[in-house]
Amino acid sequence: MLQISKTIALPDSEIELSAIRSQGAGGQNVNKVATAIHLRFDIAASSLPDRIKTRLLERNDSRITKEGIVVIKAQSQRSQEQNREEALKRLKDLIQSAIVVPKKRRPTIPSRRSQEKRLDSKTKRGQTKAMRGKVTE
Repeated sequence: MLQISKTIALPDSEIELSAIRSQGAGGQNVNKVATAIHLRFDIAASSLPDRIKTRLLERNDSRITKEGIVVIKAQSQRSQEQNREEALKRLKDLIQSAIVVPKKRRPTIPSRRSQEKRLDSKTKRGQTKAMRGKVTE
């Protein structure tokens, strides 16, 4: 059971974990032992609330496929157990970021005084630059 928040938890049956061989350098250990973890999580078939599912599917995240499956590969650690914990932590962070609703932006209008100050500074700057030109008689 993966606890996401106080009210949301994912059963282990919805998360598919498989051990694979790690990539890169590492000598004999890498060639023999399957320490990397490949995590797959189907968003549509999960028990998450609908609002979180839609927010996850709307995300432009490279870990989420077009079919709505989250694919996470953890291979930074040397042990399989540490990589499993790392993959589950990444999944938890992804879902927690979808729980937070972004604040709506309220457009603001600059005050009249700030607009006047801006235009005054622009004219002053233009006059300073105009004074730098060639002197003609």
